[in-house]
This record gives sequence, C-alpha cells and structure tokens, in this order.
Amino acid sequence: MQLAVLGGFVLAAFAPLLHRWFGDRAGLVMALLPAALSLWLFAQLPAVVGGEVLVFEQAWVPGLDIELTFLLDGLALLFALLISVIGVFVLVYSSAYLKGHPDLARFHVVLVAFMMSMLGLVLADNLVALFVFWELTSITSYLLIGFNHTDPEARKSASQGLFVTVAGGLALMAGLVMLAVVGESWSLQTLVAQGDTLRAHPLYLPILLCLLAGAFTKSAQFPFHFWLPNAMAAPTPVSAYLHSATMVKAGIYLLARMQPGMGGTEAWVTLLSLFGAVTMVTGAFLALRHTGIKSLLAYSTIMALGTLTMLLGIGTEEAMIAFGTFLLAHSLYKGALFLVAGILDHETGTKDISAMGGLRRVMPVSATCAGVAALSLGGVIPLFGFTAKELMFTSVLHAERFTVLLPALSLAAAVMTLAAAAIVALRPFFGNRREMPRAPHEGPPEMLAGPLVMAGLSLLLGLMPGLASGLVGATASSVNGAPLPASLSLWHGVNLPLGLSLVSLVLGLLIFRYWDYWRIWMRSLEPLFARGPEMGYFKIMDLIVTISVWQTRMLQNGYIRNYLVMTLMVLVGLTGYTLWSRHGLAFSFALDVRFHEALVAGLMVAGAVTACIMRLRLAAVASVGVMGFCIALTFVIFSAPDLGITQLLIETLTVILLILVLFRLPRFASLSTTLERVRDLVVAGATGLLMTLLILTVLDERLFPSIADYMIANSQPEGHGHNIVNVILVDFRALDTLGEVFVLALAAIGVYAMLSFHVDEYDARRQPERKEPRDG
Repeated sequence: MQLAVLGGFVLAAFAPLLHRWFGDRAGLVMALLPAALSLWLFAQLPAVVGGEVLVFEQAWVPGLDIELTFLLDGLALLFALLISVIGVFVLVYSSAYLKGHPDLARFHVVLVAFMMSMLGLVLADNLVALFVFWELTSITSYLLIGFNHTDPEARKSASQGLFVTVAGGLALMAGLVMLAVVGESWSLQTLVAQGDTLRAHPLYLPILLCLLAGAFTKSAQFPFHFWLPNAMAAPTPVSAYLHSATMVKAGIYLLARMQPGMGGTEAWVTLLSLFGAVTMVTGAFLALRHTGIKSLLAYSTIMALGTLTMLLGIGTEEAMIAFGTFLLAHSLYKGALFLVAGILDHETGTKDISAMGGLRRVMPVSATCAGVAALSLGGVIPLFGFTAKELMFTSVLHAERFTVLLPALSLAAAVMTLAAAAIVALRPFFGNRREMPRAPHEGPPEMLAGPLVMAGLSLLLGLMPGLASGLVGATASSVNGAPLPASLSLWHGVNLPLGLSLVSLVLGLLIFRYWDYWRIWMRSLEPLFARGPEMGYFKIMDLIVTISVWQTRMLQNGYIRNYLVMTLMVLVGLTGYTLWSRHGLAFSFALDVRFHEALVAGLMVAGAVTACIMRLRLAAVASVGVMGFCIALTFVIFSAPDLGITQLLIETLTVILLILVLFRLPRFASLSTTLERVRDLVVAGATGLLMTLLILTVLDERLFPSIADYMIANSQPEGHGHNIVNVILVDFRALDTLGEVFVLALAAIGVYAMLSFHVDEYDARRQPERKEPRDG
C-alpha cells in the first residue's frame, strides 16, 4: 500500500513522458494504477468487514518517534475505494473530455498527484503524515481549479479555495500538535482509543475548535461554503472527482476519524449538529438559485456535506449507519451527475440548464444516467439515495438534542434537494428542443463509462442494499469506535421517515413545477446574498492588503536603521519579558572584579561612548579601535592569549578597512531628528542592559552540567591537542571555524579589491566634462 501510494507520485512525474509515448491515450494507461489499487482494496474487503484492521508501518523520523504508518479499517477502506474506483473513471473520462488540449500532460500530473494525496490522507495513521497529505490536497486542488490559468475567474477561484483551506489547515496543525501532546502519541489509533482522557483534558475545547476549523474550511461548512461553488471553474472531470470522492470529503473524513476520541461531548454534539444542519439547508436553498448545472450540483454537494456533519454530531448508532450509507450513496450519484454535466457541456456547448431541452432523443444514454442518478439524489425509491435518506430521517427523529429543529431542517433540505434533482433530470432532456451552440449528440464511450457504472450501482444497491451492508457496517464500526453491524433494506414499512419522504417528494415536485417563479422571487434576495460570508472573505483580503501597505511603509521602508531598531525592540520586548517573568529581578552583582580588570572595562566603555559622539571620522575609528584592543587585552588577562592575538589581528584589519572607507564617504550630516536620536539611545541602552542581565543570569544559574568538563577530558584523547581552545575550534566546532575562514576569505577579497581600486581613475570618470568658453 505504501509503495502504491508513493509510487503514484512517481507516476505523476512521468506523465509528460507517457504523453509522448501514448498521446491522448496516456490517461487510459495511468488509470491502470488506481484500477490495480481498487482490485487490491476489494480483496481486503472480507478481512476488514470481519473486523480486522490492517496496518503498514515504515520508519520515517525515528529520532522523533514519527513513522509513515498506513491504516486500513472500514472507514479508510470506503474512502480508499471511492478515491480509487472513481479515480479510474475520471482519468478515462478526461482522456476524451480534454482530448487535444495542449496542457493535458500537466493536467494528468496534477490529477494523479491529487489522487495520491487524498489516498495518503485517508490511509495515514500518523498525525504528521496526515497533515502533510492534507496540505498536498490543498496545493494540488489549487492547481486543478486554476488549470485554465489564462482565465481570470479560474485564477481567482483557485486562490480563494487555497486561502480558505490553508487558513483552516494552520488551525488544524495547531490542533494536531496539541492532540499529540495531550495523548502523548502521534498515532491516530492510539489517540482515539484515549477518548476519556482527551475529553477530560483542559485543552479539549481548544483542540476541538482547531480541528473543526480545519475540517469546516476543507468540507465547505457554513460560513466557509462559498469557495466550493466557485471551484467549478475547474474542468468538469476535476469537479466530479472533487465533489464525489476527494478534497471536500477530507474534512468529513477527519471528523469521522476523530469521532471515537473527541465525540459525544456537549460541544461536539452542539457544534456539529447545528453547523451541519445550517450548511445542509443553505446548500439546498442556494442550489435552486442557479441555472448553471455545475453550480446547482455544487450547492447540492454542500447540502450533502452538511448532512454528513450533522449525522456525526448526532452520534447515535443509527446516525453512524446513516453516515456510511449517505456517504456511499452521495459519492455514486454525485460522480455520475457531474460527469453527465460534463457531457452536456462538451456536446452542447452550454452549461445553462434553462438553455437546454429535448435532449433525450439524441442523448439517450446520458439522459438515462442523469435520471437514475438524480432520482438517487432526490431520495426516490428504489434508488440507493432513498435508503440513505430514510436512515437520515430516522437518525434526526431519534436525536437526543434539537429534537424539533433537526427534523424540520432535514425536511426542508430534502424538499429543495428533490426539486434540484428534478431540475437536473428533466429540464435538459425533456420538453421542447432548443437551439444550442453545438449540434448535440451522445458522448463517446470513455465519457459514458463512469456515469453508467455509478448510476447503475445507485440502482443496484437501491434494489439490493444488503450488498453494501458489510462495507457500511465496517465504516460505521470505525466511526463508532466499537463493532456496529448494519443491515440495510429498501423497505422498513409505513413509518414517519417514509411519511417525511413522501412529503418531500410532493413539495419538491411542486417547487420544480414553479421553479421559474421561485428564481424570480429569489432575485429579490440578491442584496442579502451579496452580503453573505463571501463578502466577509473579500473584506478580510482587502484588510490584509491595507495592513501590508501600512507595514511596508512603516517597517519595510528601506532604512536599515529602522530595521535594526525594530529588531532590537522585539528582542528586548520578548526576551526581556521572558527573563522578567521566569527569573524576576533577583540578580547577583557580587562579581570578583579587580582594579586592572575594571580599568580595562572602563576604557572599553569610554571608547564606545567616544565613537558615538565624535564628529571626526578618524577619531571615531580610533575610539572603535580602543574598544577592540581592550577586548584583546581582556582575553590576555583571562589566560587566552591565542584569542587575544586573533582579536588583535581582526581589530587591526578592521581599523585599516575603516580608514580606507573613510575616503569614500561624504561629510557627516545630521539626517535624524533629536527625537529619533533619543529613541535610538533608549533602544541601544535597553539592548545593552538586556544583554548584561542575560549574562548575569547565565553566571547565576546553571541548568545543565558544564560542557567544559567534557572538553577538558576529551581534548587530548579525541583531538590529539593540549591547547583546548584550538581543539575546540579545529575539531569540535570545525564547521563553525570553516564558516569563519570563509568570512575572512571574503573580507580579504574585499580588501584586495579596494586596494586595487585607483582613486584617480574613479575621480576622472566622475568629473563632469568641461566646455570650452566661446570667443567673443
């Protein structure tokens, strides 16, 4: 499994070469990898349904106890099957949909990388690996959404999706780190098994909020739902894959994986139930506002994502079974519908449903696939979507909290979803034939294969839902954290869920009948839609630009002095606060200082002060030299003559360099105000005081044994030298010394260049050309 996932990235890298060999058929060749993965995953189905959990371990960062571990249980198996199987059809579909496209090779590179990123995410057991794959899905989806990079809308939509999901990813990273600290493990298996410990910990709520921020942004939960419909700027194969099996399901997967360890609390139930229900209704309501078939389907995906989140929030055993069933049903019908939408666009030249009609005679296969998949979307018997909707109604009716709100919102969403399904199934294919940009005809076999299989499975599993009972039960068991067998059936008798289904059918068809009037009414709500969450996103982006302009003007204005002041102020503020809060002001000033040592220190201070106040450059350089020579004298006093000699040589070289530079500098001028000079004095004084206190702290406290003992003991045996300082520089800290030698070499080159520079030639080039005076 690890080899297959990581090998998929290698296959993505070789996509351009495969295009050279196979041309437009390269997608069919690359589909062999997810096809092989699908067969292997189906082979593991009996073991996983029987309760076995397969684990694949590989050392990654052993020093940090981080492993690249893949885990295959019921939840991971369902997601992996959806990613692999639908991935096969998407690759086959794209070979015909984008046939002849000049960037088809680039498309396959990113699509296969996206597929493997999502597969790695749902299989990863290690938190670090999960986060790496999580961010890879964001980056690759950004590239896919912006595939048509010459289109400004595609670039804008790709950037929006990236900003929203990556912002949530940062919160997720914080949550995962806190989770690992609390659970003392990087393994998801280990962490979710510590549910009682996690829920009782004081950091539970911050961890939960961070995890929800990551999941809600990724899975387009309200109020972050706006980026998903805009992602329809991507090519249709990407949209189909994005909505049915990948990207937007990543947040749902994370919530489901965390359910055994984090679920069941009041915060979990409240947040997931309410946000999921609101997202569900919002998606269903906004779907009826649009006539673009991809936009309509995108909002119905938001409805489904909200439903899955709500079921996880309810958290009962019925809800877990409904979760697994709804997840499978949605993936099948949504993949089929998006691929049919691509066929309609490809063969008619329009995405507008209101501009289509009467296509069933020229596109009978597409019409059949769309009809079956749309009936499953609407939850009409005997499709698999009906079974999922019945289980969803049962779960909300038996919910322990929000016993009135959740059923009411679920019924409203079901009504509007059925209307949307009827629009997709009937408006393009029935009614009067309309003129379209292209003469419509049936799509090629490569584009029909996916819709036929997925729509066929929606019908087959609807008629015989028991075929999916094992997989759904294994998924529900993983989410539940305990064995939970599922027994799916088409008919549960005459009950309240059936009554709600019938009500949704009647009201949904009524809305479909008067959809044109519904859209006219919704136009009156445009001012409200314009002030939705997306406006907040744009306001935030504008604020970021405003802050960037301000901080560039204030902090990055090109003056090195200002950069230095800001850096030192931050250093003094953060380090000083830490020093004060952890050490207090109890410093020991009882230093054993002798007269000659104090005299040398006084000369250093005098040299520094003189260098600051002198207006003659030569005097300032001499003052700096006094400071350096006093440092060399200090080394000599404390029995380090080799360091003293080094300091003496460096100081001499520095003084010579400064004197050479003096001849190139203009005269001294007052370029700063008195207030700025006072500010600089305060910052410099604070920095000096901080460094003094830090040194006193180091002298006063010793948290670890002195390294001097190790150096003394190992200098002669390991370094074969009796001069400990030399052994440290040449052997123990050889890389540091190499860096210093490199710096000195650069300085020597600079000195040579300056000494070789002829001042007379420079002045001659700088001298303005003189004009001879005219006679008379």
